[in-house]
Amino acid sequence: MDDATLASLKAALAASPDNGPLLALLLRSHLTRGELPAARELLGPRPPEHLPEQDRHVGAQVLLGTGDARRALLFCQGSTAEQALWAARAHLALEELEPARAAYQRAVTANATLEDVELRSRLSVRVVEAQTPQGGPRLRVISNDDTTQEDVAHAMASPLPPLTFADVGGLEEVKKQVNRRIIQPFQKPSLFERFRRKAGGGILLYGPPGCGKTLLARATAGECKALFLNVVISDVLDMYIGESERKLHALFEKARQSTPAVLFFDEIEALAAKRQFSREGSSAKLVSQFLAEMDGFAQANSGVLVLGATNTPWAIDPAFRRPGRFDRVFFVPPPDAPARLDILKLALKGRPQDEGLDLDFIVQRTQGFSGADLSHVVETASDLAIERSLDAGTESPLRDEDLKAALREVKPTVLEWLTTARNYARYANEGGQYDEVLEFLQANGKS
Repeated sequence: MDDATLASLKAALAASPDNGPLLALLLRSHLTRGELPAARELLGPRPPEHLPEQDRHVGAQVLLGTGDARRALLFCQGSTAEQALWAARAHLALEELEPARAAYQRAVTANATLEDVELRSRLSVRVVEAQTPQGGPRLRVISNDDTTQEDVAHAMASPLPPLTFADVGGLEEVKKQVNRRIIQPFQKPSLFERFRRKAGGGILLYGPPGCGKTLLARATAGECKALFLNVVISDVLDMYIGESERKLHALFEKARQSTPAVLFFDEIEALAAKRQFSREGSSAKLVSQFLAEMDGFAQANSGVLVLGATNTPWAIDPAFRRPGRFDRVFFVPPPDAPARLDILKLALKGRPQDEGLDLDFIVQRTQGFSGADLSHVVETASDLAIERSLDAGTESPLRDEDLKAALREVKPTVLEWLTTARNYARYANEGGQYDEVLEFLQANGKS
């Protein structure tokens, strides 16, 4: 605002001193121009009620900027998010940390775009008292260590929290098979023991990437109420002879000592690849060690389940398919329409969104999308909503147009896998091991 306009507006305010919106406009103009003393002089002794409620935080900003934090609080007694934010700043200036934190939380809860990283950091300080040596006076020490007890507990917790089948969209047939053949022996051990059936064993999950194999493994552990041990393959493989085998044995021993336990190997082909071309190499020895450990499960280790997941089942050594090892093999296909709807609902859960989103439109146009692809659609749509919220200065929920725009950007990632799997299912289907793949391809017109 130029000087002439500012002067004319001040003249108008002098003629109509009770014009609250005009006063707020002038205060904002002075703040924009960096003229705090002029803004303070203009505000004078006026009470908060002189300004419209949605503009009272401007008065608080002027007062706080000129060092009157206590009076600034009077302008922050309303219900707007902006008033709560400036109340937090005023309380902080008065060294009233608890009220400041509470006010900041109210502001951010009401309007997430008001989040202020610097202010949050200042609010996280702790005030502690320290005794000086030789019985000297106690000192108040300000510490900006923002690590709370909750943060410590989270850092020490497993990075993979427990899940159940309710957290996995779709895969109903696979869930049913896993429940009948895996979970029930854990939940009703007495009945299965009468039939000399023990809980545990090996399951191999295979299918295109991003379709829920890892999620299903975690949910299986959660349904069994078992410890979930997620094996990091790179930590098992070692350049020194014998070290990989030793680490693998140690992992199995830990599982045996922690029953009920689920030992999960993602990308298991890295440890269980075919040996015919490397019988004298270190990889062949590692596969042999793995097989020996699996045989140990079959003979004497009840209560431990070995779960393997792979995108390339044709790369797994055939010896792992022997009964007593990975004798149960489940195909995890791309989600069908009901499963896609479930996955979208789970991905949208807890996000700000318009009521009645047209998810059927997305479901009908995402055949061949994996669960990860669908989650990426929601993430991309969320980015658009966040960008709109930042531009508007207030939270804007997810809309249908966000999902449709994201759908135009995200492409399915499973088509290449399906092409490769079709060739193996047609020409290398020894013993019918890829019959489920053939059924899926025929049912979806991809054979």
